[in-house]
Amino acid sequence: MRSNASNPILLVEDNPDDLFFMQRALGKTGLLDRLVAVADGQEAISYLSGTGKFANRAKHPLPALVLLDLQLPYFTGLEVLEWAREQPQLSEVPIVVLSSSQQRSDQERAFALGARAYFPKPTEPGLLGELIEQLRCEYLQG
Repeated sequence: MRSNASNPILLVEDNPDDLFFMQRALGKTGLLDRLVAVADGQEAISYLSGTGKFANRAKHPLPALVLLDLQLPYFTGLEVLEWAREQPQLSEVPIVVLSSSQQRSDQERAFALGARAYFPKPTEPGLLGELIEQLRCEYLQG
């Protein structure tokens, strides 16, 4: 899906440190103003379905890209991914998994459920910036 340049990047991340580093990397690439961060699987589903505090689609449009952690409260990232791929209106929204999980089964399951890509969370800030640039080129060019 090639997206509108104003559509947000939805980051689903419960770790405040990982959120901080992602904000920093997005800031360096000029994408911070597009970031919408939610901290758990339930909030991700609410945003993607346009319910609750995210009901106003003019204010909370569908994202251009979802960056999804796997280890989340309430619903895991895999559960969010499975739910999202069952929603016709989300079929073209790219979902990229960023996880600290080294389990091959997690990666295989994520791809089976429709993840566009799966990346281990970079441990160095420079590598995170490179990953953001790669994602920008792949998913965020108009």
